Amino acid sequence: MNKLTSLIVTLSGIWLLTSSIVFLSLNTGITEAAVASMKTMTPIKHLVVIFQENISFDHYFATYPHAANPSGEPKFTSSPATPYVNGLSNDLLVNNPNGNYSVNPFRLDRSQAVTCDMDHEYPAEQQAYHGGLLDKFVEFASSTDSGCTDALHKKQVMGYFDGNTVTALWNYAQHFAMSDNSYGTTFGPSTPGALNLVSGQTHGATPADINDTVSRGTVIADPDPRFDDCSRGSKIAMSGSNIGTLLNSKNITWGWFQGGFKANNKTMDGRAVCNSEHKNINGSMQKDYVPHHEPFMYYSVTANPHHLPPTNIPMIGRTDQANHQYDLSDFWNAAENRNLPEVSFLKAPKYQNGHAGYSDPIDEQHFLVSTINRIQQLPEWNGTAIMISYDDSDGWYDHVMPPIISQSNDPKYDKLLGTGMCGHVSPGVYQDRCGYGPRLPLLVISPYSKTNFVDHSITDQTSIIRFIEDNWGLGRLGNQSFDTKAGSVGNMFDFTNGTAHAKKLSLDPNTGMQNSTSNG
Repeated sequence: MNKLTSLIVTLSGIWLLTSSIVFLSLNTGITEAAVASMKTMTPIKHLVVIFQENISFDHYFATYPHAANPSGEPKFTSSPATPYVNGLSNDLLVNNPNGNYSVNPFRLDRSQAVTCDMDHEYPAEQQAYHGGLLDKFVEFASSTDSGCTDALHKKQVMGYFDGNTVTALWNYAQHFAMSDNSYGTTFGPSTPGALNLVSGQTHGATPADINDTVSRGTVIADPDPRFDDCSRGSKIAMSGSNIGTLLNSKNITWGWFQGGFKANNKTMDGRAVCNSEHKNINGSMQKDYVPHHEPFMYYSVTANPHHLPPTNIPMIGRTDQANHQYDLSDFWNAAENRNLPEVSFLKAPKYQNGHAGYSDPIDEQHFLVSTINRIQQLPEWNGTAIMISYDDSDGWYDHVMPPIISQSNDPKYDKLLGTGMCGHVSPGVYQDRCGYGPRLPLLVISPYSKTNFVDHSITDQTSIIRFIEDNWGLGRLGNQSFDTKAGSVGNMFDFTNGTAHAKKLSLDPNTGMQNSTSNG
């Protein structure tokens, strides 16, 4: 074929593609933007990110795939072909460096699912990791909650659950893919983790300094979002872009769906009131909605300050008065009316998000299993991926020192290598972003997941937005976002020949065990 013929063929192909798009637009009502949005780099057309709370990898998977299996508890038996994870064994169990405080790692029974909340602040976690010695968890990361500061409760930080309590997650790991080398993007609690998930960036806060909360414009603790009627206490706004602004620029449908987001009342001046609540297994009533767990509300461009509902179901995922911020019920309204957004972030109500102190693994399991069972029954399942990720470690013990890819030397808050030390930043690099932080669970549940697979590739929270950016061709966020450094989650998928192969897995939300008749 000569060059002229090749050019004619190429131009003919372009004309045919353009004509096809116009034909679709004219004859089906689909816009060119909608047609473009159907094109992804992988067979994944719908991504659902379930973003849970406060779990280190060892806290849930320390002895995977071996469970104690005591009588009367859900039994877990692994496949003979199950790969091992980088978990706890040998001296780490019986002669742990934290044994200097007379505490080795120990199994928490299903009857002990309700625990105290550990200390997981930005400086405390660095001190617990002690420059890679990982021997100061009892001293610096144990609980500071009222009623949990005695010697017995302080030992809880070394506790872990196994497949008799977090049974569903162990079964998902058996049938789909998990990582044992994924990290929080930085050290610190919920808000930095949530911001990193959606922007790869904790810098850009105003006001720029709030004692022990924001340092030189970088968020290190849990202030509430300024653009939220339900916020209380210290409030901040974030500048810059997030993954939502990139999705909007390409007309990709998306939303953040959080339990309790729907206003159940209004004040006289029209401000939303968020007071819906539920009782956890401990009998404690918990308000469903937590403002500092909702990262898009920190940005004026993606906020829905008055918690306005979508104008109608077909607009869920598109820009209207809700501005892509929704109640969890709106996700199901959209999904069950064939309007599943292309990218969805799901946040459980407070009592089911797994956060120690007010939630627990059993309440969390009810949410995870009920949600995943329903998603697998949607018509879109064959082109869907679910990622289960966590915002921070809660301070729970984990034996792996994270790779430090972002240095910081704040004299007040950085303590990884001594006072004021997590390495040294170059001129112009944002401070107070010491990381990666603690190792966290990450699972991929999809017809395209590798099965019974453990990925050892280094990833972090921003690997999720990098997948979104790459799959939908969005580009990068810029402004020192960690998305440019993030490792790929691609090794957890098998896109060979574009053929789905992982079977559905239906579990019992009470036990986490497999329903024998409903898989396939």
